[in-house]
Amino acid sequence: MNNMNWLAVAPEIFLLAMACVVLLADLYVTCPQRRPTYWLTMLTLAGVAGLHIGYLDSEVSGYAMQGMIVTDPMGHLLALCATLAVMASLAYSQAYAGARDMLKGELFTLSLFSLLGISIMIAGNNFLVIYLGLELMSLSLYAVVALRRDHAQATEAAMKYFVLGALASGFLLYGLSMMYGATGSLDLAEVYKATLAGTINKQVLAFGLVFIVSGLAFKLGVVPFHMWVPDVYQGAPTAATLLVAGAPKLAAFAITIRLLVEGLINTATDWQQMLMILAVLSMAVGNLAAIAQTNLKRMLAYSGIAQLGFMLLGFVPTVVAGNTVAAGNGYGSSLCNVLTYVLTTLGTFGLIMLLSRPGFESEQVGDLSGLAKRSPWLAAVMAIFMFSLAGIPPTVGFYAKLAVLQSLITTNSPLLLQLSIVAVVLSLIGAFYYLRVVKVMYFDEPVDTAPIAQGGEARALLSLNALAVLGLGILPSGLMTLCASAITQALAG
Repeated sequence: MNNMNWLAVAPEIFLLAMACVVLLADLYVTCPQRRPTYWLTMLTLAGVAGLHIGYLDSEVSGYAMQGMIVTDPMGHLLALCATLAVMASLAYSQAYAGARDMLKGELFTLSLFSLLGISIMIAGNNFLVIYLGLELMSLSLYAVVALRRDHAQATEAAMKYFVLGALASGFLLYGLSMMYGATGSLDLAEVYKATLAGTINKQVLAFGLVFIVSGLAFKLGVVPFHMWVPDVYQGAPTAATLLVAGAPKLAAFAITIRLLVEGLINTATDWQQMLMILAVLSMAVGNLAAIAQTNLKRMLAYSGIAQLGFMLLGFVPTVVAGNTVAAGNGYGSSLCNVLTYVLTTLGTFGLIMLLSRPGFESEQVGDLSGLAKRSPWLAAVMAIFMFSLAGIPPTVGFYAKLAVLQSLITTNSPLLLQLSIVAVVLSLIGAFYYLRVVKVMYFDEPVDTAPIAQGGEARALLSLNALAVLGLGILPSGLMTLCASAITQALAG
């Protein structure tokens, strides 16, 4: 029997303990702005981030909780980025949530519990653990979306999110149960051995795989399981939208790696084809539908669908004539792509919240008209984010997409070469609606002349966010090396 290895799960234990402390401490907070709760939450997240950095530096892989939890550089990198994403989300949301009666203790505790679910998903080495992490994250986010109880649109978004999220969880659970029935184990290492031996029922395995991929596609929000994304992004308060659009995408990437690559790599020829179709459909539908949107949040939702479709392309060059180098490059470029997407998403929704004010949601593309005249700095920051999402150099989005395309081209497979050409064409189509936002900011006359609220903390964070997008684009090698190294060590372990 494996050792429990409590030290390996120290970040998760600390996060759980502090989430309970924050929940209790908030009962005694009387300040309407919840500053004590906010700072206690931020200190908690800083502590969790510090622990993950410590483990990341050690570059040691191992198991804990009798093999149900895996600790490796990839897991700590993703958990660190998820923690920083939640920190940034709460910092951006402070003024926005306060003006809409959302600034309650529940916002902070639910954010911490959703992060705990994300951390468990990222570290899971067992079907049951991954599913429990998924449910903890999902239930917390359902409640966050519904936090603004007096707002009909937010309540409707929460209902859609809950119903379709439950459907996705059901798909995944059914797939995992079939996989358990086929392999006789919940442990990913045992599942790998069983699929390698080839003594299991192929039909049950194939059915289970279809349901698992469908469940993962639901959680990622890719076509044809994307129907919840635009409605939830648009209907939810922007603070809740940011919590849904940021860190959970890292968790979805992690469980895709854990389930499909670490557990089911021997069935790669099957799921590779499914992911290829999902990727092309997501890029096509996401980019084409985004062109028609006038609501900025809805446009960013379709943009996210297209971006995650691009990320899935990195999973395609997995088994090409036994070429493991191509596989490593693909997974590493996908990791880089999803980190880049989350970084940029934080900034775009953060800026929407900064431009909003009591009684006014700055969520129409037209609301950004003439922003360059009202605030040149904010217009420049938004332009950087749009260029990154469009994949225009020297932003980090360009290099993230380039890495994915390189992983496809270097396989020398004619099919994957054609796939990369399709991806480039669809990205060019996508550039239209990103550049439209830039055009509106710089060339249209302002329709909203109200002064922009001076959120000093949010402005400083927004500036850092934009500089990170630009800096990592000018010097991308550090991030790409880190992603490649994390993936290599995770798969080697």
